[in-house]
Amino acid sequence: QEDAERDGGRESRERQWGGHLRHDLHGGRTVLLCEGDGRLIHMATGILIIGESGSGKTTSCRNLDPKTTYYCDLDGKGLSWRGWRSQYNIEHKNYTRNGDAKALMKLLQGISDTRPNIKVVVLDTLNAIMLAMEMEQRKTNTYSQWMDLAVNIYGILDMIGRLRDDLTVVCIAHSQTEQNDMGYCLTRMKTSGRKLDKIVPESKFTTVFLAKGNEGKYIFETRANKSTAKTPMGLFDEPEIDNDLVPIIARLREFEQ
Repeated sequence: QEDAERDGGRESRERQWGGHLRHDLHGGRTVLLCEGDGRLIHMATGILIIGESGSGKTTSCRNLDPKTTYYCDLDGKGLSWRGWRSQYNIEHKNYTRNGDAKALMKLLQGISDTRPNIKVVVLDTLNAIMLAMEMEQRKTNTYSQWMDLAVNIYGILDMIGRLRDDLTVVCIAHSQTEQNDMGYCLTRMKTSGRKLDKIVPESKFTTVFLAKGNEGKYIFETRANKSTAKTPMGLFDEPEIDNDLVPIIARLREFEQ
């Protein structure tokens, strides 16, 4: 009976949207396909990079093409390689420092709808959005304050899956390492407030890298090693890879086809 109800609901949704539904094995989602040609719609690729300050998170964007990349410098600290100001600026319409959550969601939707030349959007860092909201509401310290913060961050992460399907959104965030009573340590994305802890931001991504730097060598960990790092099964055999997003995005896109 349950199978019949599920199949009936699927058929109802297909009639409603005039398309076909397919279960995405990597993301565990049911996605709508364009009728006839089978192209995925409204399913941008999301990548989360976490790590301590100085671990090479921003530097991993150094080889991205400025002509096809929009950089959201939400920390307002500038980028970490020579000549970045000539690559990313307001004149080129590929750079912003506005860390307001609602403005950012509007920007993402606008890029998806009207900027087909943009293939990669970088949000650096998600923590800057949280901090800005905390500072704006620092005198209230109410339940609604933390609920608003969680809703806005969740809204940004949730909309990634509804953006243009040839778009890759790279979210960068700081990490924190916690130790439980048994002495077990876990490194995860640093969040503000218990509401976001319950959401578990990493659960909105199938690809989460942990950035690490040691003696001038900067790498991404691709799988859980006392952390929330993860990648789709079969994407990377290596536990560590170079922190260069260009080949990573190309490999991920090829893997998804």
